[in-house]
Amino acid sequence: MRRFAPVLTATLLAGCTAGHDYRRPPQAIADNPAATGAFLGAAERPYTAAPLPDHWWRLYQDPTLDRLVTEAIAHNTDLRVAAANIAHANAARDLIEDAGKPQTGIQVAPGYAQRSAEEEMVPGAPLPSALVYSAGASVSYQLDLAGQVRRAIEAADADVAATHAAYDAVKVTVVADTTRAYLDACSAGREVQVAQRSLELQQRTTALTGKLVRAGRGISLDTTRSHVQEEQVRATLPTLLGAKQVALYRLATLTGHPPVAFDHIVAACSAEPHLTRQIPIGDGAQLLRRRPDVRRAEFELHAATARIGVAEAELYPHVTLGASLGSVGLMRNAFSSDTYKFSLGPLISWEFPNRGRVRARIAGAQAEADAAFARFDGAVLAALRETETALTVYARDLDRRAALRQARDQAAQAAGDAEKLFRAGRTGFLPVLDAQRTLIGTEQTLAAADSRLAADQVQLFLALGGGWQD
Repeated sequence: MRRFAPVLTATLLAGCTAGHDYRRPPQAIADNPAATGAFLGAAERPYTAAPLPDHWWRLYQDPTLDRLVTEAIAHNTDLRVAAANIAHANAARDLIEDAGKPQTGIQVAPGYAQRSAEEEMVPGAPLPSALVYSAGASVSYQLDLAGQVRRAIEAADADVAATHAAYDAVKVTVVADTTRAYLDACSAGREVQVAQRSLELQQRTTALTGKLVRAGRGISLDTTRSHVQEEQVRATLPTLLGAKQVALYRLATLTGHPPVAFDHIVAACSAEPHLTRQIPIGDGAQLLRRRPDVRRAEFELHAATARIGVAEAELYPHVTLGASLGSVGLMRNAFSSDTYKFSLGPLISWEFPNRGRVRARIAGAQAEADAAFARFDGAVLAALRETETALTVYARDLDRRAALRQARDQAAQAAGDAEKLFRAGRTGFLPVLDAQRTLIGTEQTLAAADSRLAADQVQLFLALGGGWQD
C-alpha cells in the first residue's frame, strides 16, 4: 500500500474536472458595445429598428414565393447534406458518451491445438494435440476522476450544436437563393415586357416615318434611322429572355427538381413582388444572436475549449474497474470446475514521469482554441460588415432609382413634345428619334434598377440572418 500511496493520492486529487468551464472570452468583439448597438445605416429612410421576423420572405405577401420556399426547405439537396451532418455528429456524440458507461464483452474461441513443450517448460515432452476452447465475459468501467469523459461529451455536444447552426446557415442561404431566383425570374419578365413595349413604340414610329416619307414630309434617311433604332431595341430581348430562363432553371434545382421541370406559374410572372413597409433590421445584438454562422463559430470555440480539458486530464492517472470470468481447457472437460478462472480489480495507468507528450497535446489544444476564438471574432466582424454594406447599398440604390424615375418622366414628356412639334411641321423627325431613343433607354435603365433593388433586398435579408435563431 505504501508503494501505491502516491498514485492513489494523485488519483484523489484529480477528482475535479480538468480544464475550465466555457465562458465567452471577455475581450470578444461580440460583447463590444460598438458591435451590439444600432447599425450605422439604420437611420436611413427605408429601415425600422423593429426585430426581423423569422420568416422574412413573408414580408412580400406573395403566396407563390411562400410555396417555393416551403418546397426548397423540404427538398433542397444542400439541406439534406446538412441534415446528414447533424446525424453524423449525433452518432459521434453517442460514441463518446458510451465511453462513460460500463463496457462489456464476450469471447468464445474453440479450436484444435497443440501446446508448445518449451512454453510449458517441459522440453522434450510429447504434448498431445486436442480439441480445446476458451470462453469468457468481461465488464469494465472507467472512473472519470479527472473529468476527461465529461469534457469529451461537452465538446461533442458543442460539435452537435455547431452542426445545427451550420444547418440553419444553409437554410438561410437556400431561402435567400430561392427568393432571389424567383425575383430574378419575375424581374426579367417585367424587363421583357418593357422591351416589348419599347419595340412596339419603335415599330409604330417606323411605320409613321414611312407614311410621312411617302407623303413627301420626310426623307428615306429618317426611315433608315428608325429601322436601326428598332433593331437595337429588339436586340435586347434575347438576353432578357435567356436571363429569365436561367432563373427558372436555378429555381427548379433549388426546390429539388430537374431544370426541365421548372415552375410554369413563375414562368408567366411579369412583375416581382414589392415590399410595402419599411424593412425591419433590429440592432447588432439581435443580429449576432440570429446569424447562424456566428453561433456556429462560438459553438466551435466552446468545443475547442472543452478539448483543452480532455488533454489536461492526461496529466492524471486513469483508473478502470474491471471484472472477468472465463473457462479454458480441453473440449471434453468443458466448463468443469477445473477450467474456470476469474479476475477482479482496478487497472491504473499513468503517463508519469514522462509528461512531455501530454504537455504538447495540451499546447496543441490551446492553439486550436485560440484559432477558434479568432474565427469567432472574424465571423462577428464579417456579419457586421455584410449588414452595414447591404444597408448602405440598398439605401443608395433607392436614391438612384428615384433619380432614374424622374429622368424617365422627363424623357417621356420630351418625347411627347417632340412628336407634337413634328406633327405640327415645326421640326424635323431627327429630334423625335432622339427623344424616343432617350425615353426607351431610361425605361430600360429604370427596369434594370428595379431588378437590382429586388436583389439588394434579398442580400440585405441574407446579411441579417433571416431567422432560425434557436
